[in-house]
Amino acid sequence: MCDKCGGHDHDHTMDFKELAPVLEKYGKVPGSLITILQKAQDIYGYLSMDAINYISQQTGIKPAKIYGVATFYAQFRLKPIGKYLIMLCQGTACHVNGSEIIEEAITEFLNINDGETTEDGIFTLNNVACLGCCSLAPVMMVKSAEGDETYGNLTKDSVKEILAEIRERA
Repeated sequence: MCDKCGGHDHDHTMDFKELAPVLEKYGKVPGSLITILQKAQDIYGYLSMDAINYISQQTGIKPAKIYGVATFYAQFRLKPIGKYLIMLCQGTACHVNGSEIIEEAITEFLNINDGETTEDGIFTLNNVACLGCCSLAPVMMVKSAEGDETYGNLTKDSVKEILAEIRERA
């Protein structure tokens, strides 16, 4: 439990100095909430309740409304993501070439579903509409602090090998 507010454990020390310039620029611009949320997520990796409350204080938009917008759009995450974010393409080319089988292999291998993070905090799985690498279908991108890596022409076996390799690096 958090002593400060009686809520669940969370980090009151999270400072929002990186987000402040974003709010100075967009805070009073009507219709810019999604832009603010995108930038906040880019900075912190996800939208914490503290971040939502901070955005609310700075914009005057009620936290419930911000939360509603954040939960409506699939691009926003309300929980921290793993060290490696697996973005699995579900576009038409990938779908036709078996992206569902790849998703099953990932789900089986890591024991997580779309939008979930492994207990060790290493992987998060996100299905995405299209990565724009259709010639490599089925394809996934793995985002991490080291950068983005794209893996194409995936098979059930190759995706497990790739994930095992990444897990060793982590």
